[in-house]
Amino acid sequence: MSYRIVIPARLASQRLPNKPLAIIGTHPLIEYVHRRARASSAEAVVIATDSDAVRAAAESFGAQVVMTSSCHTTGSDRIAECADILGWEDETLVVNLQGDEPLMPASCLDQVAGLLRQDGMADVASLYWPIGDHAEALDPNVVKVVIDRNGHALYFSRSEIPHTRDPSEVAAHRHGHYPWKRHIGLYAYRAGALRAFAAMAPSPLEAMEKLEQLRFLESGHRIAMAEARDFIPAGVDTPDDLERVRRLIEAGG
Repeated sequence: MSYRIVIPARLASQRLPNKPLAIIGTHPLIEYVHRRARASSAEAVVIATDSDAVRAAAESFGAQVVMTSSCHTTGSDRIAECADILGWEDETLVVNLQGDEPLMPASCLDQVAGLLRQDGMADVASLYWPIGDHAEALDPNVVKVVIDRNGHALYFSRSEIPHTRDPSEVAAHRHGHYPWKRHIGLYAYRAGALRAFAAMAPSPLEAMEKLEQLRFLESGHRIAMAEARDFIPAGVDTPDDLERVRRLIEAGG
């Protein structure tokens, strides 16, 4: 299977400034993300950034780097520009590996690319993981997804979806036909869909929920979904996350 991975990386993270360059052991965070990408079967791995410091760090460990605009508000917009710069055709499969996912299993990178390749009705593919705890389902920092019987996303939300009207049914929902599903921010796109996304204005639902994938749904694009083949540990969003990942990586985990 032929596909490419793009790792969007910027320094202007609100909760953890300079995140891609945070040192774990003796290497920057972005290098560990790049290693996970190189462990997949992708034919190319590119780091897309607007930062000269990220470019210098990435080139020091041999990564291919594409410099992109500093005006992008989403990783998908940045990757769309990268695809244009590299001249990728509309049918090229592109996986978006966030620059703060140093523990991403390579198997899931191959899985999400294969999911999109097999679904001719979809322009985007992504993964989810079952939620077995009601508190997690209620957490607005955990994005939930509901899918249809054909495996396509119906909606993404920070709210509890599906909503349990009767609290006594919570346990039944946990193990029933519609358990909650945590959306994992790993995407595969066709390059043409990325270009279409970048040409659209942010949608009302996207602005309300602060979830860029809703721009695809509101415009009528289909997002294929599947349960992740392997568990994907949480990425690095906060200083506490960084310390957790440091402990895991330095312990060989």
